[in-house]
Amino acid sequence: MTPGFDPTSIARKRFTTRPHVPLVVVGAGPAGLAAAIAAAGRGIRTLLVDENPVDPALMGLDVPLFFGGRMDASVQNQGRLMERLLEARPAIAEAFDLGIDVQLGVVAWGAYDRGPTAAAYAKPLLGLADGEKSWLQSFDAMIVAAGARDLPIAFPGWDKPGVMGARAFQALLGDYAAFAGRRIVVLGGGAVGLSCAVAARAAGIDVAAVVEIDAAVGGPAALADRLRRDGVPIHAGRCVAGTRGKAEVEGITLAPASGQGEGIEIACDTIVVAIDLAPCIEMFDLLGCACSYRPDLGGYVPVVDTQGRTSLPHIFAAGDCAGIADGALADPAHAEASGRRAALAAAALLGGDATPDELPALPAAATTDREGPRLRWLNAHVRRGGDDMIVCQCEEVRVRDLVGVRPPRYLAYDETRFAKRNLHALAVEGQVNQDQIKRLTRAGMGACQGRRCRDQVQMLLASQGNCTPAEIPMASYRAPLRPLPIGVLADQDEAPEIRANWSAWFGIASQWQPHWLEPVDAPSEGSGSLFGGAEK
Repeated sequence: MTPGFDPTSIARKRFTTRPHVPLVVVGAGPAGLAAAIAAAGRGIRTLLVDENPVDPALMGLDVPLFFGGRMDASVQNQGRLMERLLEARPAIAEAFDLGIDVQLGVVAWGAYDRGPTAAAYAKPLLGLADGEKSWLQSFDAMIVAAGARDLPIAFPGWDKPGVMGARAFQALLGDYAAFAGRRIVVLGGGAVGLSCAVAARAAGIDVAAVVEIDAAVGGPAALADRLRRDGVPIHAGRCVAGTRGKAEVEGITLAPASGQGEGIEIACDTIVVAIDLAPCIEMFDLLGCACSYRPDLGGYVPVVDTQGRTSLPHIFAAGDCAGIADGALADPAHAEASGRRAALAAAALLGGDATPDELPALPAAATTDREGPRLRWLNAHVRRGGDDMIVCQCEEVRVRDLVGVRPPRYLAYDETRFAKRNLHALAVEGQVNQDQIKRLTRAGMGACQGRRCRDQVQMLLASQGNCTPAEIPMASYRAPLRPLPIGVLADQDEAPEIRANWSAWFGIASQWQPHWLEPVDAPSEGSGSLFGGAEK
């Protein structure tokens, strides 16, 4: 017997969707543009979305990157940002000419694969939004080319305006031409840090120093030699002891990483944290794609085959979101090739032209130790900053709050109740995880959605638990993946039958009653009555 349709079921709730498209590409960087162009060339109708130009309000929240308050006033002019973005990424114009539906300034805030919570739809759905409205887009296959995000490492004073991430610096410098700083210090002597310093010099920005925690820089020797020839000091074996300036960064104090020796004072208005990057895997986790911890690729990454196919056969990964590699950071051709590989696989899945393409060989497996330098930077700064150093800026969670599993100090609580609670006591009950710690300490619960703290929280939990970061379960991602104003979601209204039966969802009719009425039984299904006995 087939069960009847329940019009009040949340699982059967229907939303308005845009016209169906076979393929969606998320991200218009080198990988995403190459994927969209290749798919369109094989006869696949393609939608390409990219959140750039980012809304200035999100920039102020350090979303999606760690902008650190270093964007100039030109970011308030969206038309100007759009023009600059098109100049910086000429392949976008090529995509337009090929008939690809290119939607810029559109964020992908959620995704829903076929399952119990999307039973009314035969196709997976992607949640999209611009600054005014949101909508759902059905699709057959999706290529996620979301790129990489900043990986901040805390240090004393890193919560001041003027401290920013490497990828945000590159975006303001290259995509937007809206960087407001004049004299920078770059933290990190790897490929990311040296590339930022070289780009800054090319743009006429004064690079006061490059700082490396280890005894020698780990990035390409050619870039390090170029900076030295240009007179840029490279301070190896140093960490950050503190910053100068009350309202914002005015200088930085460097100290020997070993703890012995004299400090160095350097005047600057911006500190670029370019120690490393992390893959953007929010969409993969949200959809349920298998992910694994790969320290050589920058952390948690989706499990993919040689064509970028994830554990869900209609979801593909391309570019830096599938893993960070120094060679790919230096040469966009690697990202473009991964985008074309994913497009070929998607075309075969969707019935398009699946003729093999001539693509370069896959790069050799990554062997770079990306985890070691991160841990050395963080441990050195914890020794310098002590228990009072802030880990989560949004919620003002400090090292002592995290280790003691306490709420932040802006919340009043009785200290004696937490005297015996700490990470070690919590670990006795089972493996400590970030979702658990977020609920207990609020670390990662702020407006930036953990983008500035989740990686270092993972490392701190590992160091306190005498385990490796790989043993700390990945912190989960939930929709919306970007902060959305309620007004943007206003168009997603309930169907009349669901609106009329809200109380039936919970079976608590009295929740809709005025407090002065006597409680009554729940109204019968479909009655539409929210007040029960009040109508009698």
